[in-house]
Amino acid sequence: MSGLPPVPDADHQTISIESTDDVVRARQLVRALAQRCRLSLVDQTKLVTAASELARNTLVYGGGGVMRVGLVRRDGRTGVTAVFEDSGPGIPDIDQAMTDGWTSGGGLGLGLSGARRLVDDFVLETEPGSGTQIAVTKWAR
Repeated sequence: MSGLPPVPDADHQTISIESTDDVVRARQLVRALAQRCRLSLVDQTKLVTAASELARNTLVYGGGGVMRVGLVRRDGRTGVTAVFEDSGPGIPDIDQAMTDGWTSGGGLGLGLSGARRLVDDFVLETEPGSGTQIAVTKWAR
């Protein structure tokens, strides 16, 4: 899977997502970087909410995986990019998965479409049987 943006910051961090405790750690790490990037409180909350949902999806639907997160710079702007990767079953129907309110389980239906609305950049790559990678970025204003 090659279309995802790298996390170019030399200080980027990678954490395993193998338990609900790891989902909490992912959320805390994203919040710390959002604060360091000087995102507004509203934008911090949006990014943390999206990251929390994606980390949970990585665990529940992907069977666990990793999150790589760091600061990014482009065109004089600074942001936070988080990349979630798993080796799970992939997403068989991306259009359905991106539909507002759709849930494949007991979730709230915030899911992928909600995460996409909360961030500035959203890139999803998946292949049935080979896993999923999702990169999200929130830019400081």
